[in-house]
Amino acid sequence: MYDVAIVGAGPVGLFLAAELALADCSVLVLEKDHEPASPFKALPLGMRGLNAGSVETFYRRGMLTELLNASGADAQQVGAHPDAHHSPAPRDISHFAGIRIDAANIAPSALSFRLPGPAMEPIMTSLEAVGRILEARATGLGVQILRGAALESVTQDGDTVVARAGGRDHRAHWLVGCDGGRSAVRRLAGFDFVGTEPLFTGYVAQATFDDPQKLDLGFNLTPTGMYLRTPFEGHLGMMDFDGGAFDRSQPLTRDHLQTVLRRISGTDVTLSEVHLASSFTDRAMQTTAYRNGRVLLAGDAAHIHSPLGGQGLNLGIGDAMNLGWKLAATLHGTALEGLLDSYTAERHPVGAAILDWSRAQVATMNPGPSAPALRQLVRDLLDTRDGTTHVFSNTSGLTHRYDLGSDQPLVGRTAPDFRFDDGTRLGDLLHEGQGVALDFTPGRNLHAAAARWKDRIRYVPGPAGNDLGFGALLIRPDGVVAWAEGQEPDTEAFRHAAIRWFGAPTP
Repeated sequence: MYDVAIVGAGPVGLFLAAELALADCSVLVLEKDHEPASPFKALPLGMRGLNAGSVETFYRRGMLTELLNASGADAQQVGAHPDAHHSPAPRDISHFAGIRIDAANIAPSALSFRLPGPAMEPIMTSLEAVGRILEARATGLGVQILRGAALESVTQDGDTVVARAGGRDHRAHWLVGCDGGRSAVRRLAGFDFVGTEPLFTGYVAQATFDDPQKLDLGFNLTPTGMYLRTPFEGHLGMMDFDGGAFDRSQPLTRDHLQTVLRRISGTDVTLSEVHLASSFTDRAMQTTAYRNGRVLLAGDAAHIHSPLGGQGLNLGIGDAMNLGWKLAATLHGTALEGLLDSYTAERHPVGAAILDWSRAQVATMNPGPSAPALRQLVRDLLDTRDGTTHVFSNTSGLTHRYDLGSDQPLVGRTAPDFRFDDGTRLGDLLHEGQGVALDFTPGRNLHAAAARWKDRIRYVPGPAGNDLGFGALLIRPDGVVAWAEGQEPDTEAFRHAAIRWFGAPTP
């Protein structure tokens, strides 16, 4: 029997599997597809954007170099000015409803707890590249992946979950559904899934055009919808506001795609051949809880929305990073009661906010007689410093703050990448998935307090070149600050925070 069975070998499932294996849990991944490769995962159809928060997550687990190499990204661009002492603004923060955002407009206050480091920028990658990195990491840590094993049933009792897949029963103490927007785990385990119905059918295709010059590059909002043409030859995206009627209801023929494209673009462009195509909608749904007994959900299994703004993959990676260490601590018996429930408490609001973010973009793009006036208003607002900063705060993955019950403004945020005098950075200290106690001015008994959790918390003394005025911090395995104080830290307050997040100290 395994500690955890994960259904779904996409990026979220593989990232979670690696997190659990890093914490010495036995993990089985069940995947219905026989092969990992797919043209819908490779470029251009599998193109995805990782925001700076997700890039930071890969950095904190020692996978940044592999990510950059696999994605064809320039490490100098991503890690610009790693030894600077200011907090540089990112150069690209994507768009809102197809409206490009000027990163130079970000207010400095949005970066007040950021420090320069190797992971400061979003990157473009592909599902294929991310999946290849994460599968190698997971299997290297001992994760077992069983392909061609479609889920058939889920049953659970007080101690065990049985997932029947590929004609066999697979037993585990916990089961996590990472099996996408049409999650079988979600359905079979009885999760409530609520939200809003779609306004459009979206299309993504790889095609050959007789006259591609008739279509402008980039996002193009029109009186009847939106089309997107990227620099990849023949790569096309469309949004047709038909109430989602066509999605997966009929074959995606060349004639249909050409008819939709001509109507939306207002041109007589000709599609001579369609090589690959798929459809999607902006249906925005979320489970009411991310846990039902011994079954949990992460990624698209827990929440679905339109791909506008590219937040889906980032949201799922955040789920996996938040859940992995908490589930491992629960399995090892070190977690206090309620730690695992903090997964839903922390991640459900993040998912709900992204769903609303998606809905707002769809509403802005929805054609109609009032659409031009609404779009102009939104464009004007986004052109202000407050508007740009708001978009950055909602898309970068760097500024979210969990409510951990503290008034200290850094607590609940992702930790700055502090740099020690020997060149070590905080990101280096998180590679093993442990908590970290940073003591910038040693000698006040914090070492003795932290030593009681030496199997779970790594104590790191010494001055940092950019300590932001803090005396000491306790950082969770997911890189979130759990406790922070000034130059005279209270060891009793440290103990309370350590017990809350890491359980009782070792006797």
